Order: sequence, then structure tokens, then C-alpha cells
Amino acid sequence: MSQPSSTPVSTTPAPYDFHTVEPRWQAAWEEAGIFTVPDVPPAGQPKYYVLEMFPYPSGQLHMGHVRNYALGDVIARYKRARGYCVLHPMGWDAFGLPAENAARERGVHPREWTLANIAAMRTTLQRLGFSLNWDREIATCLPDYYGKQQQLFLDFLGAGLVERRESWVNWDPVDQTVLANEQVVDGKGWRSGAPIEKKQLSQWFFKITTFAEDLLGGLDSLDRWPERVRTMQERWIGRSEGAKVIFSLHQPPAGLDTDLNAVEVFTTRPDTLFGMSFLAIAPDHPLAAWVAARNPEAAEFVAECRRLGTSVEAVETAEKRGFDTGLRVNHPFLDQSFPIWIANFVLMDYGTGALFGCPSGDQRDLDFAHKYTLPVVPVVLPPGKAEADFTITTSAFTGDGSMINSGFLDGLSTQDARREAIARLEAMGVGQGVVNWRLRDWGISRQRYWGCPIPIIHCAACGPQPVPADQLPVELPEDVTFDKPGNPLDHHPTWKHTTCPCCGKPATRETDTFDTFVDSSWYFARFTAPHASTPTVREAADGWLAVDQYIGGIEHAILHLLYARFFTRAMRKTGNLDVSEPFAGLFTQGMVSHESYKDSAGNWLYPEEVEHTAQGVIKRGTTEPVTVGRVEKMSKSKRNTVAPVAIIERFGADTARWFVLSDSPPERDMEWTESGVAGAARFAQRLFRAVCAIAETTPATATAPTQDSPAGPQADTLRRTTHRTIAAVTEALEGFAINVAVARLHELTSALIDAEKHADTAGMDFARRECARALCLLCAPMMPHLAEEIFSRLNPADGLAAQQPWPEAEPDLLAATSVTIAVQIMGKLRGTVEAEPDEDAATVLARAESEPNVARLLEGKRIVKRVHVPNRIVNFVTAG
Repeated sequence: MSQPSSTPVSTTPAPYDFHTVEPRWQAAWEEAGIFTVPDVPPAGQPKYYVLEMFPYPSGQLHMGHVRNYALGDVIARYKRARGYCVLHPMGWDAFGLPAENAARERGVHPREWTLANIAAMRTTLQRLGFSLNWDREIATCLPDYYGKQQQLFLDFLGAGLVERRESWVNWDPVDQTVLANEQVVDGKGWRSGAPIEKKQLSQWFFKITTFAEDLLGGLDSLDRWPERVRTMQERWIGRSEGAKVIFSLHQPPAGLDTDLNAVEVFTTRPDTLFGMSFLAIAPDHPLAAWVAARNPEAAEFVAECRRLGTSVEAVETAEKRGFDTGLRVNHPFLDQSFPIWIANFVLMDYGTGALFGCPSGDQRDLDFAHKYTLPVVPVVLPPGKAEADFTITTSAFTGDGSMINSGFLDGLSTQDARREAIARLEAMGVGQGVVNWRLRDWGISRQRYWGCPIPIIHCAACGPQPVPADQLPVELPEDVTFDKPGNPLDHHPTWKHTTCPCCGKPATRETDTFDTFVDSSWYFARFTAPHASTPTVREAADGWLAVDQYIGGIEHAILHLLYARFFTRAMRKTGNLDVSEPFAGLFTQGMVSHESYKDSAGNWLYPEEVEHTAQGVIKRGTTEPVTVGRVEKMSKSKRNTVAPVAIIERFGADTARWFVLSDSPPERDMEWTESGVAGAARFAQRLFRAVCAIAETTPATATAPTQDSPAGPQADTLRRTTHRTIAAVTEALEGFAINVAVARLHELTSALIDAEKHADTAGMDFARRECARALCLLCAPMMPHLAEEIFSRLNPADGLAAQQPWPEAEPDLLAATSVTIAVQIMGKLRGTVEAEPDEDAATVLARAESEPNVARLLEGKRIVKRVHVPNRIVNFVTAG
């Protein structure tokens, strides 16, 4: 029997000094090269590719970035400790309008502004201690990256996945550029404030619709994606079955082109054709253009619609308005004609740019019909309703039922009526059953300088020609000016002038640049071979891809992810890689929020300009009261941001990391509070003191308990707590429940500190050292600098904590030594007793009946039944 150690003399270590500790361990990691990985995952070792959505280099990281990259770093460090070869790269989404706007407003070159911002943000990321593969760093604005993107474009062009065609766009006449729908605010350019014009331009498109079926079907394989993201993607792709219906014009006017003598409509509800009240066409429909060319009022209405914008949101929220063209179409099933309206809620980019209005079955159509006094004919009778009593007043009925007022469809269910209507249309030669897609090809042309040049040469004789491969990259000129509206590439005196690669005659370069979504649609693949002379190296790409864990905001759930999925399929078709999906697992983290503040003049204030006092919130350094707003997403416009650099300086990187990981589940929004980060800092000091005290006062030679030299009950309890925590933290990290892991580590730290009271009991030296070592390694993914510091003091000969294997829980110490049994009388809880796991029923029942409170309540009563649920419940059923 080993003798318990004598009670050590307690010492108080100096406070944890993160200012010196954090850079020291960062230097140690870099010197050891522990985050560097080989070009190709080594044979015999599992790989793990973790990637956070890379940032735009705006100049400063915000706490949302810190949370995003901290989550990824936890997983990267955890998987590395579990024996994986971990790829965890970083880069910069560096093209885009903000840099060009900075050039115009500040007189600096976009490249200079961007690279300075990258340098500042890189420094902050490095100070946070993220285990990133900096040797694989990329920036999309550098020719080494965008030149390979130009190669991919030409590969796609050769594979038939690119085309050039006329397209309607939002045109800002002041900035002289195309704007995305999201950049049109109240019909005006978001930056210039000028009324937007709709015009047709020749645009380059990626034919994403080629993969529509595959993009939709592929969602079924993404079982580690959030269900709501898959649903959003599914709706955006928008597969719908229905019918194409041809409505011939009734008495076409003289001079009308013959190809306009009929209007094609796609509908998912051919069963409701008998409820037709009007036909609506988009303002950009060719028939609308014909009418507008001959009717000034129609032309003004079309112009007004174009000022509205083309986003779904703008159309849905605008008042539904129309213009009666005076033209009519024949109904395919009825001997009637119906009016053609130009309507502001019909978009040329969706379906065929035309629809038939059935007011009784569509709320938008009903509102339109009421506005313009158009007939409303009910055609679907809801279940349980009588036809004689059913009317449509203010609400359309959009559900299924049985057909009424529908000729040969009467009495059929809506499903059967759809099939019958399609069959009749096909038999008459005026329609057919079709599958339609909401998804549209991706327009990638942008009229701006700071983007990747599209590698095309325009020749008057030969047409558009690809830039020869040996002339790539087509680099942006440095000597541009921003003193004129529009694209500086159009104004450059020499850059766009070149020769045709086919005939050798003078030609011009394409001056449009790529949509910046292109830059972020394949960067995950470039990380696998960032310095290669080709876009990818197949061995590396096929070895590292797909990304095992992708992390980023829900705001990118549709377009970015959809475009990346398209690129993966296109790159597979062109032989650049061989995976179907880019991201096997996706995690969408919540936002970081903060209170907002305003001074008495209504100006927004930064949190550091505000002071909380017993009398209220005031402007720092004054007595001026401050209005406290609601807690909302951090944003520069409301100044409710907290700079990571300031937090690192004041509290240290690990404290910032610990707080953003511990406050709430990572998929939910979290509130940044001063008290919360201060509490995280106190915990760091508490953990540091606890482990340092053990390192200084317990012998490193303490041995594990044996059968001949068992641990005392207190040491056994601590050991069981330690190993249960190892199991719980492991389970939490596997399930991305990082806040749960943090909570378990708080509990284990408290247990370690409490164990000091029993320091002189048998086996406690070993139990405390074992617990302290486990704490070091379990905390290492979240607080890596602190973990290294306390690990080095506890185990100075063992090397870096970042190179240690993940602790394993001993199964024998996970089993419960006792269970708590609830004791009930007539189903009501009256007490509890302790029992051994699976202890025999008779013993448990006797102990439960003897429990003092239970015994008192049973006195004088006759027990008619004793119920025993093993390890859980005893219930006494009594009488009398």
C-alpha cells in the first residue's frame, strides 16, 4: 500500500502574462513547422481538409471573423491531435468594387490599398494563433491566381460551358457599369444614386443550367450540410413540372412579326386554365417592346417598370401594376379570348416571360384582377366545401381539391386534372408537358477594372477569340486612372489594343472583368497546389478534396455554394479534378452581435466611446447620457463593432478565442459583452494558477494506482471525472458542440481545484497530474498558447502540446460506480437512494423502503405493489 504524499506547501505563481507567452509559442510552432503539410496526403494517414470562407481584405478583421476562424482552428487542431494530416489554408477574396471605390475616393491604387489591408489582417490572424498553412496563402488579385482562373475559363469555353449573348442588365448611367439586382436600391444605383436603366448588353455566361439536374440531385448526398441550406439551394434551382402552353393571338394586328403571333407560357397549374382571366407579359418581352414602340403610354409604363429593378424582392414588394395592350389571346380550351397585359410583376428571366392569370388560384393574380376589375372564376373546390356556397373574395385558394367550372376537367382531382389538361394540350398541338427550372445561366461580365480580365480578343473579321494559352495571364495594367466614369480599362490608351490570334489583324481585348463570385468558386481547389503552373495538380486535388469541413455564414448559402458546386462539376468535365461535390461537410456559424449606442445628437458611437456607470450609460470622459439601442449584428455603419486587435492587447488572443467559442452554440448568434470577455480572462488565469500549482507541488514521478496500491476514493473520483470529461469533450468536438466542450472544461477545472483539499490522500498526486495534463490537451484547440505554457511547466520534457496525441478515456473509468434511484409513492417522488449499477431488485427495494422520508410516509399503509425499474425508479403502490 503506497503512502499518501505529504501535503505540499502551496505557492502562488505569477499571473499568466499573455503578452510574452503568446508570441513565444507562435514562434515555437513556426520553428517546428507543425502546421505544414506535404503536397499530397501521405499514404496510410487519414487526411482532413478544414476551410473557413476566406475574407475580403477590407483592412480590419471583426469579431465575426474571429469566431469563424476560431471554430475552424478548433477542428483543425483537434483532428491533428487525432492523427489526421490536416490541411487548413488561408487566402484573400481580394478583387471587387470596394478597392476600386477606395481608388476613386482616396487617390490610391486598388492593388496598393488591397495588399496593405491583407498585410494588416494577416498580422491579426497570426496574433490569434490560428494553425494555418501560411505557405499556401493565395490572393485572388495576384496574377498567379487569376491567370490560372483564366485558364479554367478557356477550358470551360472549350467544353461548351461558356457562351456570349445579349442580356438585359441594370445599367448605372453615371458609373457606367452593370449593377447586380442587390446593388439597385429604390430604383437607383447604390453608389451613384442615379436612376437605373434597363438595357441589353452582350454578356458572357457560364452555362450552369447544363448541370441543373445534377446540382439538384447532388443535394441528396450532402448529409453533413444544414437542412435549411439544402432547402435554399433546392428552391433556387427550382425544378418544377408543368406544361408549356401556346396562346395564339386573337386577330393579330397588321405589321406584327409572325414570330409574335403566339405567346408561350410555362405553368405548373395547367389544371386551372379554365380559371384564366388575363395573360401577363414582362416589360422586356418582345411583344411588349412591339407595343411600346407604337404606344407612348405603353413605352412610359415599360420605362417605369425598368426603373423598379429586376430582383425578386423588388418585384414581390412593389405594388402590382399593369398596362392593357389592347391585344388578346385565344384560350386553348374555350371559344374565348383574353386580354394581354404588360405587368410589372412578370420577369423575363423566369419561365418564358409570360404567364396566364388565374385569380382564383393565385393571390398575386387575384390582387391584380381586383385592381383592374377582371373576372374571377373559381375552378378548384376545397375538400369539404359545397360548390353552391364556394366563392373567392379576398383570398385565393392555392391548395388541392376537385375541379369545378372547368369543362372536361370537372370532378377530377387537381392531380388528375393536370395530367388530363397536358394530354389534351398535346393532342391539340398547343402545348406539352415539360420540366422547368428556376435556375438561370450565370452572367459573369462586369464593367470594372479591379477584377480578373476575361481572356478574350475581339476581332472584326474573326469574332471573339480565346487568348492563346502562352499569353496568359492577361494582366491588369497598373497605370490606370479613375478620373472618368465607367471602366478604366475602356479608357486606357494601349492595354486593350492587340492583334487577333487567328488573322493577325488589329483587335481589341475584352474589357469586362469577371464577377468576383468566380474568384471564390474554385479557391478551395487552388489551395491543394497553390504554386502550380496549372490551375490544379490532379494528384494533389484528388488527394485533398473534397473539403471535409467548410465553415462560413448563412448569407452565402445560395449563390457562393451553388457556384462552387457548378465549378467542381465543370472542372471535373475539363479534367482539372475528380470529385463531385466541393464541400462534404458545411457548418454555418451564427453572427456576433453587440449593443448599439447613440449620443444626444443622434450620432452612432463605438463601444470604446461609451462608459457604463451606476447612474447609467454615458459618453466616455463626459456626463452626456447615451441612448442604448438593441443588440444586433456588428456593423461599421452602426459602429457597434469591437476590434480584435484591441481585445488581444487587453485580454490576449486565447481569451478572445475562448469567449467567442463558449458563449452559445456556434450555429446561433452570440452577443459580445464586456463582462463575458472579462469572465473568460478570469478563467484563463484560474486555469493557469491551478496547473502551475500542481506542476510546482506534486512529484512528476507519481505513479498510477494499481491493484496492490489503489487510489483513495477522492483520487478515484477525480480520475473518473477526468476521463468522463475526455469522453464528453471528444463527443462535443465531433458534433461541433464546442460550447458544450468549453462547459465541461470549466467543470473539470473546478474539480481539479477542489481536489487540492484532499491532496494528502492516496493516489491524489497522480490523479491531479493526470487531470492537469488532460486539461492542457483538451483546452489546446481552444486556448493553444495557454495550453502550451501550462503543459511545458507540467511536462517540460514532453515537447509541444500541439504535437501530443489526443487524450483517450479509459473505459473502466467511464462506468458509473453508483446510480441514483428515484423513490416514488403512488407515482410521486418522495426520496432517492444510491445503488450499485444493476443491483438486485430485492436489495434496492429494501433500501428504498427504509429511506427515512419514504418510511415515514409508508407508515400505516399497506403496500399492494412494488415496482422496480432497474437503475432508475422504485414505486410503491399503497392502499389504506
